[in-house]
Amino acid sequence: MRFNDELSGWRGAALVAATYIYFLIFAQFAFLARLNDLGIAGNALTPVMAAMAAGGIALSLLTSRFTTRFSPATQLRVGFAVCGTAAAMVLAPLGFWAATAVALGVGAGLGVVTVALVTHLRVWTGARHPLLIVGIGTGIGYFVCNIPSLFAASPEVQARFAFVVCLGGVAATLGKPAAFNAPPEERNTQLPFVLILAGFAALVWLDSAAFYIIQHTPSLKAGTWMGNAHLWTNGGIHFLGAIAASLLLSRQRLSIVLCGAVLALGFACMLLLQPSLVLSASLFYPAGVSFYSVALVAYPAFSSNAQTTQQRAQQAGWLYSIAGWIGSALGIGMGQNLGHVPPAFVAIAGASVLAPFVIGAMRSHTREVALAAAVSALAFLCSRHLPAHASSQAQSAVERGRQIYISEGCISCHSQYVRPGTADELMWGPTESMQQVHAEQPPLIGNRRQGPDLAEVGLRRSPLWLKAHMIAPATLSYNSPMPSYAFLFEDSRGSDLVAYLVSRHRASSEQHREEESNWQPSAAVLINSSAEEGAMLYAHSCATCHEQDGVARLRWKTEFHKLPPEQATLRLELREYTAIRIAQIIKFGIPNTDMPGHEYFNDRQITSLTLWLTRRSAQPLPHS
Repeated sequence: MRFNDELSGWRGAALVAATYIYFLIFAQFAFLARLNDLGIAGNALTPVMAAMAAGGIALSLLTSRFTTRFSPATQLRVGFAVCGTAAAMVLAPLGFWAATAVALGVGAGLGVVTVALVTHLRVWTGARHPLLIVGIGTGIGYFVCNIPSLFAASPEVQARFAFVVCLGGVAATLGKPAAFNAPPEERNTQLPFVLILAGFAALVWLDSAAFYIIQHTPSLKAGTWMGNAHLWTNGGIHFLGAIAASLLLSRQRLSIVLCGAVLALGFACMLLLQPSLVLSASLFYPAGVSFYSVALVAYPAFSSNAQTTQQRAQQAGWLYSIAGWIGSALGIGMGQNLGHVPPAFVAIAGASVLAPFVIGAMRSHTREVALAAAVSALAFLCSRHLPAHASSQAQSAVERGRQIYISEGCISCHSQYVRPGTADELMWGPTESMQQVHAEQPPLIGNRRQGPDLAEVGLRRSPLWLKAHMIAPATLSYNSPMPSYAFLFEDSRGSDLVAYLVSRHRASSEQHREEESNWQPSAAVLINSSAEEGAMLYAHSCATCHEQDGVARLRWKTEFHKLPPEQATLRLELREYTAIRIAQIIKFGIPNTDMPGHEYFNDRQITSLTLWLTRRSAQPLPHS
């Protein structure tokens, strides 16, 4: 019996984790990202997501009516099969109607899984520490979704992972369930279900609004969900919060769990009003989410006033229909329409969560009353002292461009940090102090360099070069792996991003210019330089601007600050320069012009190109 309980306990944790992983990584992220890739966005997205909600609400209520007619394992297998099929279908090239059908399947599958799992959760957790099992499963689910490699994966990879998770959910139902017929010790028969339902709806509403706002505000997203450190921290907070919630529920502390959840979520929503405090918000938000997520599973399964399996199923159906699906839709609507969570709503949500406990036990629960007062006071103070909504303030082109830089994921390939005392200083520009770095909200120093460092790109590249490079990278940078961002220039986003990059010229350039003027290739590479290599480098990196039929020259002929010299003119101009000066121009470009440097050329490449140019300029000009 003990072995069977332990086996059932881990199966229960696996089923809870699988449900949360599917909902979080697929229904909330991969599915939406995949629809965007397929061109289903804007107004077309609304009916698709409405279909998902309709499927979730309908099947939550239907499953609650017929849950006693089928075995717990059969219900879960059907639900996970529908969810897995939807995840697999997303990989196909879907049109609008097909996407709507898949969304309906996602909602329907989740409706079956959630109600069936909670109604019969006792047979999957076993009798030993069932609430701790719920906490472990919830914590694992959130932790897995915050693993950086999965969180940042493509929607196709996330959809395949969701499919595998559904297979794991089906596998977890194999074998004989445990017998768990005794009523749980954590029952709260004195609390009216309708009031508990209102409290959960308020929590999901808060969570969904904050989630949408973070997801669609680049500066907030960068300060909470971007970067490995943020994701690992979020995952750890989620897991620890889930364990703490389960331990409190095991001691009949549902009131403390829900109060802690609304306090943490409400505080996070207030902090999100001020972008400089977003890092603090990122600590409270996952804690509040994990607290109520554990209770959302544990309450209908173990702590409600339901007397029979059928009553428990009906309560679960209404809970997930109203609090889960409708509460989520209302929260997303608030995020879309207001762009922030009003402090008054935080106070209302706090009152909704605390109402059943205040009404039922005003005299014996002084701590909960104190928490309610704290939430209300916090909302009032924040409404008086914090700006209504930071993003409502007028933004400059540079500020808008910085948000575009974040939202387009430029930090994934480009750093913004010149390492002091290294070759970075000569290659990418002067360094800046750590005070300047930390003054950025959030800092964008990056942790990888698949492309050049951009800390001082405004010192090294002209606005025209930046624009031309973003529209067609390979025309200016031979074999560049950078994708085209021409679509940004269909509106003002491209110009804003250029303005931001041009502003990346914060440090003093005088000393750096002096270092450039003193630089020359090492004598050791001269014997290895090759005019043939120089000719190839010219064809790849210079001809695009300096030849009459050069791609960049023809495309941007009317927009150059000064049209680059071509053929005969270039050869005449080069005769006036020493070989060292030509090498310096190749490496560093010419300030205040559209002539860029080629910092990534090594000394041998620079001397080879210099050798070819000097030999070519020394040749007689062809007669016209």
